[in-house]
Amino acid sequence: MVAHHSALKPNDDEDSSKRRQIIDGARKVFMDLGFDGASMGEIARTAGVSKGTLYVYFTDKNRLFEAIVEQECLEQGHTAFNFDPSRDPETTLSEFGRAFIQVLCRPEGGSSLRTVMAIAERKPEVGRRFYEEVIALTHRRFADYLDSQCAAGMLKIDDTMLAAGQYLEMCKATLFLPYIFQAAPAPSGEQIAYAVDGATRVFLAAYQSKPD
Repeated sequence: MVAHHSALKPNDDEDSSKRRQIIDGARKVFMDLGFDGASMGEIARTAGVSKGTLYVYFTDKNRLFEAIVEQECLEQGHTAFNFDPSRDPETTLSEFGRAFIQVLCRPEGGSSLRTVMAIAERKPEVGRRFYEEVIALTHRRFADYLDSQCAAGMLKIDDTMLAAGQYLEMCKATLFLPYIFQAAPAPSGEQIAYAVDGATRVFLAAYQSKPD
């Protein structure tokens, strides 16, 4: 059956709203039951649509899951991290670290991330796309900012891609693994601030330029 049959959807706004409704329902089912346990019938029930309507938009759960990943990539790709080269490193790192962890560990966003990790070995193209369009893209943008600060004499870093990765991993310390394995809820603002402030201090102690 061909998705997006125009005769059944009178306008683009209704189409977009219904599609989002289905994706939101599918995200919940995938989170609760996993990819293998999810069925199109259960997704239809959770989304509040008929199976006929569901199949108008998505031909199978593989395409539906890919749509969830596409939406996650789009939403996270539009996250407004401020990497203005004129901003000082301490302010930028602190604000970026908080925003990054809030995106990575937000309660409503965990389902797709957990599901991508669970299915990546069997569907490597899905995992690869999510990594490149969400995680690696942010990593590269951050490294570009660090390059600008090295050029301005604020930081001294031999490998900014490595340093960017080190900072992101330090920000995740004690927060991400308990969250992703569902051993703890999404971290609070206070927990995020504590971890990020510590990461920022360690990063600047290692890489901030010292007076001659």
